[in-house]
Amino acid sequence: MKIGFVGLGAMGAPMAARLVAAGHQVSGFDVRPEAMAALQQSGGRPASSAAGAAQAAELLWLMVITGDQAREVLFTHGAAAALPKGAIVALGCTQAPAMAQATARELEALGLSMLDAPVSGGAKRAADGTLTIMASGSEDVFARAKPVLDAMGQRIFDCGRQIGLGSTAKMVNLLLCGVHIAAAAEALHLAERAGIDPAKMLEIIGVSAGNSWMFGDRGPRMLQAEPAVTSAVDIFVKDLGIVLEQGKQLRTGLPLASTAMQMFLAASGLGHGLADDSQVIRAYRALNGSKPKKG
Repeated sequence: MKIGFVGLGAMGAPMAARLVAAGHQVSGFDVRPEAMAALQQSGGRPASSAAGAAQAAELLWLMVITGDQAREVLFTHGAAAALPKGAIVALGCTQAPAMAQATARELEALGLSMLDAPVSGGAKRAADGTLTIMASGSEDVFARAKPVLDAMGQRIFDCGRQIGLGSTAKMVNLLLCGVHIAAAAEALHLAERAGIDPAKMLEIIGVSAGNSWMFGDRGPRMLQAEPAVTSAVDIFVKDLGIVLEQGKQLRTGLPLASTAMQMFLAASGLGHGLADDSQVIRAYRALNGSKPKKG
């Protein structure tokens, strides 16, 4: 299949490489020259613009950060206009379900179809092709896109025919991710304050009922002074904002998500917005006048 791919970041670059390895013809674009060079090295074709990547594509995959960025690529930078009639636009970004639906309507008016297909798993799973993809769209569009999804993901979930259901599934996952990270930070900070070796606490929780995937992944980074950034604090400010706005629209109380949001906001307000999201623990330390204790 001829695929256009826009957004060759930490996840997008390995995803595009997986598509090339699966035998698809991939034309990609990213604003960073090094990302374009990596695409070419993997066997893809660099395009001079987002519209250039979309030219003659049967499917255009957008691996940008937000729905607003996806709309900018499609409608401001001309990617949608460059696509042939009948092409599929697959949005892998995190966005509000209502925004996904609005974008789908505008694409339909241009003779294009949309697949709402946010992903989960991070850069490591993108590299080995084991992402989780939550997709929604028409049965025909899902079937046509399935070989592309299979090349990048191990767990492909058909969330239904309605655009926005894929984004809703991602949103529920994000609620849990944000709450689990905040809870892990709260627990490790309590251990610090109580004088328990935090590294020892990690070992204990790792084999106890209180463990979670997020605790095991983010916990060790909470003990590092400046861990590598895999996902920033401000990303969760954005993502939990989407969760809470949807809760407001549905008149659904989300007290745990709200509390987690306050801690990520506090960390961002303290100047840690670009730090790894594990550093939400700094907000707990600031709240209680604590300093990190080394194990």
